[in-house]
Amino acid sequence: MVLMTDTAAPASSAIPDRPSLEGLEDKWDRVWDESKVYAFDPDTTREQVFSVDTPPPTASGSLHIGHVFGYSQADMIVRYQRMRGKNVFYPLGWDDNGLPTERRVQNYYGVRCDPSLPYDPDFTPPQTGGDNKSSKAANQVPISRRNFIELCEQLTEIDEKSFEEVFRTLGLSVDWNHSYQTINAPSRATSQRAFLENLAAGQAYQAEAPTMWDVTYRTAVAQAEQEDRERPGAYHRIGFTKTDGTGEKVFIETTRPELLPACVALVAHPDDERYQGLFGTSVTSPLFGVEVPVTAHPLAQMDKGAGIAMICTFGDATDVIWWRELQLPTRTVIGRDGRFIADAPWITTPEGRERYDELVGLTVFSAQKRVVEMVTETGDLVGEPTAITHPVKFYENGDKPLEYVSSRQWYLTNGGRDTSEGGLRDALIERGRELTWHPPYMESRYRNWVEGLAGDWLISRQRFFGVPFPVWYAVDDNGETDYERVLTPSVDRLPIDPTIDVPEGYEESQRDQPGGFVADPDILDTWATSSLTPQLAGGWHDDPELFAKVYPMDLRPQGHDIIRTWLFSTIVRSHLQQDALPWKHASINGWILDPDRKKMSKSKGNVVTPIGLLHQHGSDGVRYWAGRARQGVDTAFDEGQMKIGRRLAIKILNASKFALGFGTAPADPAGRLAADPALLTEAVDRSLLASLAEVVDAATAAMDEMDYARALEVAEPFFWMFCDDYIELVKERAHGNAATGEAGAASARAALAIALDVLLRLFAPVIVFATEEVWSWWREGSVHTQPWPQAAPLREAATGTEPALLTTLSELVIAVRRIKSDAKVSQKTPILRATLTVPQGRAELAEAGREDLMALGRIEELTVTDADVESATAADVELGEPPVKQPRS
Repeated sequence: MVLMTDTAAPASSAIPDRPSLEGLEDKWDRVWDESKVYAFDPDTTREQVFSVDTPPPTASGSLHIGHVFGYSQADMIVRYQRMRGKNVFYPLGWDDNGLPTERRVQNYYGVRCDPSLPYDPDFTPPQTGGDNKSSKAANQVPISRRNFIELCEQLTEIDEKSFEEVFRTLGLSVDWNHSYQTINAPSRATSQRAFLENLAAGQAYQAEAPTMWDVTYRTAVAQAEQEDRERPGAYHRIGFTKTDGTGEKVFIETTRPELLPACVALVAHPDDERYQGLFGTSVTSPLFGVEVPVTAHPLAQMDKGAGIAMICTFGDATDVIWWRELQLPTRTVIGRDGRFIADAPWITTPEGRERYDELVGLTVFSAQKRVVEMVTETGDLVGEPTAITHPVKFYENGDKPLEYVSSRQWYLTNGGRDTSEGGLRDALIERGRELTWHPPYMESRYRNWVEGLAGDWLISRQRFFGVPFPVWYAVDDNGETDYERVLTPSVDRLPIDPTIDVPEGYEESQRDQPGGFVADPDILDTWATSSLTPQLAGGWHDDPELFAKVYPMDLRPQGHDIIRTWLFSTIVRSHLQQDALPWKHASINGWILDPDRKKMSKSKGNVVTPIGLLHQHGSDGVRYWAGRARQGVDTAFDEGQMKIGRRLAIKILNASKFALGFGTAPADPAGRLAADPALLTEAVDRSLLASLAEVVDAATAAMDEMDYARALEVAEPFFWMFCDDYIELVKERAHGNAATGEAGAASARAALAIALDVLLRLFAPVIVFATEEVWSWWREGSVHTQPWPQAAPLREAATGTEPALLTTLSELVIAVRRIKSDAKVSQKTPILRATLTVPQGRAELAEAGREDLMALGRIEELTVTDADVESATAADVELGEPPVKQPRS
C-alpha cells in the first residue's frame, strides 16, 4: 500500500514557530523557476502528454480580475492532470498585434502612424506614459509605419513583463520556456504560411464588396467583432414622388434620412396589398430628384413603419442583401473617414447637385441634421420625427457606429456562405458536436453562432501593427494594379513584409512602377493569427516533431464571450489546415460581474486590477474564489470569498503545524502502516481514513470531469471537520495523554500524517502556495509533482471501520461544545456528568471514541443513548468549576 511517495525529510525544526502566508508567492516562484518543476519534457509520446491551448492575453494596458479568474480555473485543471502523471505542455502566449495595441501606443506615446513618412532612426516620442484617453488625435505626432511598429514592440514588451509578474504571483504552473508572441518572426511565418495554403486551396479570396467599416480606426470590421448598442434615433416620414405625372407621394419611414442621396430603390413585401400597384413603377427621391424603381422582396416587413422602405447603399445588412439579390446599382456617399464624399454622379438636377454639395465633407451626424432641415423646408417631411431607441452596430472596441463602405478585402471561408447540405457550415457544426464541452450546454452557443453567420470571415485590416499579407500584385504596363495576378513567396522565405521584401523575379526598382509590382498594404486580422494558437505554441511551422506530440491539444480554456471569435475561428483554421479539431475539450468560464450584476470590462470602467487583491488576500485566497465558481456561470466579484480562501490557507498552515509537531516529523507513516497494519489501533483513526476515501473518490470523479468547483466543495468541508472535530478529538491522545498510551498516540499521529498528506494533494490544484509550503516542512520535492491521492489504500487501512463512526463523533463534539457555549463558560470547564443522545443504532459507534470524547470535553461521567433524533443532543448535564486563569508571568 502506497499513500505517500517521497521520503520523509526535515525534522520538526523545519516547521516555523508562526506559519504565515506572507512572502510565499515570491519564495515558491523562485524555487519553481530554478527547479523547472513545470517544464515540459520533450522526450515523450502523444499518449503521455496533456497539452493546453492557453489564452494569450492582449498585451495592452493591464490585466483585470477577469483574467485572474479564468486563468486560475484553467490552472486547476492543468495541475490535476500533472498529478495524474501527465507530461503537461502548458505554454503561455502574448497577443501583441491588433487595434487595442495600436490605440494604446497612440495614447501612451502621443503619436499616430502615417505610412507616407520616411523612417527616422533617431525618433524620440513626444511623451511616455499617457493613458488610453489622454492623447487626442489632433495632438498626436505623425510618424512612419516602421517607427510606429517599433513603439508597438517596445510597449508590448513592457506590458508583457508586468503581465508575467501577475501570473507568477498568481501561481500559474505554465512552462515559461514555451511562451510565444503573435507578432514575432515564428508567429508571422506560421500565420503567413497558413494564409498561403488557404489561398492555394481556394479558401482565401479577395472581393470588392460592401464592408462594415470603423470610421475612427479606418479599418474593416468582421462580423464577430461587432456588437449592438442601444442608441436613440428617430423615424422620419418622408415622401417620394411618383413618376406617373400625378404628383402623388409614396411615404417611407427611415432612421437614416442622410442616406437619401444613396437611395437606389423602394421595396415592399410581395404580399403587401397596399403596394401591389406600385411594383414595377418608379418614384423620384426628395431633394435630389433621382428616379428609383419600386420593387418587392420577402425581407420587407409589412408591420414595420410604413411597410415600404428605401434601399440605400448602404445603411444596414438588409440593404446589402437587397442590393445583391435585386442587382441594384451602388451609390456610395460615405467615405472611409466617415464623411460625405464629393462624387455623386447619379444626381443630375441642378437643385439636387446644389443640395448634395452642402453635405460634402460633413460627418454622418451633421449630414443627417442638415438633410432633416432640408426636407422640413421643402415639405417632404411629414409631421415630427418619432423618437425611438434601437440597436446600432459598433466595433467592439470602437466609439462611433459602423458604416458600410465598398472596398477590396480578403476573406476566408467559414461556412457563412456555404449553406449547402454537407457543406462547410455543416462540417463546422459537426466539429462542435465532436468537441467535449464543459459545461455541455455551451455547444449550443457555438452552433447558434455558426448557423447565424451572414458571410465569410473578413480577415484583412487597414492598420499597421500586425502580420502583413504575404502577397504582391502585378502592375500592368499602364500602371494599373492587376488584382487577379497575385504574387506569392515561397514558404522558405517566410516571414516577409511585402512593403520591404520583393517578389521572386522582380527588383526593388520595379516597386509601384508600370510592369512591376505593388505590395498589399493590409495586415491580417488579429484573430486570423490568434486562431492559430495551437499551431503557434505547438511549432507546426518550425518544429513538426513537437507538433506531433502535442496536437490535437487536450484543452482549450476560455470565456463564453469569445466562443464566436476565438473558439470558432480556431476550429475553422484547424478544420481547413489539419482537417481535425484543434483540441478534445473546451472549458468555458463565465464573466465577472460588478455589484450591479454588470459585466466587468475596461470599456465600462468597472474593472478591478488584480495585483492589489493578490497582495491583500494572498494568491491562494484569490484562487479559492475562482475555484468556487462553476464553469460557464457568471460570478459576482466577491472579496468575502477571497477572505474565506485566505482563512483556509492559513488554517492549512496551522493545522499542519499541529499534525507534524510531535518532536520529529513522522518518518513515512504510510510506509510504517504498510509494514505494520496494526499501527492504527483506534477505530476513530481508521474511520477518519474511511471518510477521507469517500472524499478522494468524489473529488477525483469531479476533477476527471474538469469540475474543480465540485472537487473543492467536497474537500473543504472534510478539511474543516478534520481541523475542528478530529484534531480536537485526538489532541490529548496524540500527545500521549490518554489511557491508550504510546500505541494510541502512534495511531493518532499516523492518521494525522496520512490525512494531511492526502489533503495537501487534494488542495494543491487550488491552494498552491500554502500546500507547497507545508509539503516542504516534511517531504522532499514538490507537492505539485506528487501523484493524485487514491482511495483504495485509505480503505485498506480502514478495513472494518465505517465513515459513520467519525460522523457520529463529530456530532457529539458539536453537542459537547454547545453545552458549554449555552452555559457561557470556557470550553476548558469540566463536565461532571452528561448524557448524550445519538440517532438510533449509533450508540455503539460512539462507544468506540468514548475516551477521546471524554478527554476533549473534560467529561468525568458520560452516558450515550440511542433515540429517534436527527443528530446528537445533550441532557442531564452537570458542569464543574471553570478553571482558574493563571496570571501571566
